[in-house]
Amino acid sequence: MKLFRPSPTDSALPLAVSAGGRVCLQCGMAAANGLSFCRRCGLPIGAAPRADANLPSCPMCYQTVGDDGRLPSYHRGRGRVDLVVHMGEHDQFPVGDDDYLETLRVGDNIKIERWLAPFDLVRRYLVTGAFDGGRRREYLHSAIVMAMSQLKRWGPDADIFGDQAEWREARAAISRLLERYQRGLTPRS
Repeated sequence: MKLFRPSPTDSALPLAVSAGGRVCLQCGMAAANGLSFCRRCGLPIGAAPRADANLPSCPMCYQTVGDDGRLPSYHRGRGRVDLVVHMGEHDQFPVGDDDYLETLRVGDNIKIERWLAPFDLVRRYLVTGAFDGGRRREYLHSAIVMAMSQLKRWGPDADIFGDQAEWREARAAISRLLERYQRGLTPRS
């Protein structure tokens, strides 16, 4: 007796790990036709990553691949997929409303109400909910970056000793942006 039936959309999906399995699992690069070794890292295509390798992350949701070089699929029954397939799944399963976020973009910055902040840093915060500039990023002192740090540490409704009106307004602006951005999380058909 089967307890669960696959939905029509899930049953039509191939269970293959990738499109032809032609992806380097260490660096995430799709292999050109006929190549059996990755040009970037020298491993055979489809081979498990080295134990000491820096593994790639998805540029859309910032998840780092596991030790097997794969990420969990958003489709039930598909298992773990390589980075190329995972990135393709974001067409149906967006992490947020990136179209709206692009309307706020000003060059490499994002304009949130009256403040400017680095676009990549703010997008990472909106997607992951974690304030992390990364290892190689410069910590920038601005009201928006301060607001993201305060939201992560104390939440949106905290009473902060020595709070400034600008920080309070920036926290409110980031909270509104986060709520608006998260509306894009529903899967697209």
